[in-house]
Amino acid sequence: MVQLDSEAVRPVANRLKRAQGQLAGLIRMLDEGQECEAVVTQLAAVSRALDRAGFAIVATGLKQCIAEDGAESLDTQKMEKLFLSLA
Repeated sequence: MVQLDSEAVRPVANRLKRAQGQLAGLIRMLDEGQECEAVVTQLAAVSRALDRAGFAIVATGLKQCIAEDGAESLDTQKMEKLFLSLA
C-alpha cells in the first residue's frame, strides 16, 4: 500500500479546509432561512470543491503508485472502484 506524500496532498488539504468553511456558511444560510437559489448555488460550490479534492487525491495516489511500484502492479479493479466512488 502506498502512503500519500504529505507535501503532495497539502494543496488538497487546503482545498478541503476552504470547503469546510463553505459548508459552515451553507449551514448558516439554512439556519437563517436564506433564499433557495443562494443555498443551491452554495451547495453546488461545496460539492464541486469536494469532488475536485477527491479527484486530486486519487490522481496523486495513482501517480505515486506508478512511480513507486510500476504500472503493472496497479489493481485495475480497485482503481476503477475508487474513481466510481467519486462519480
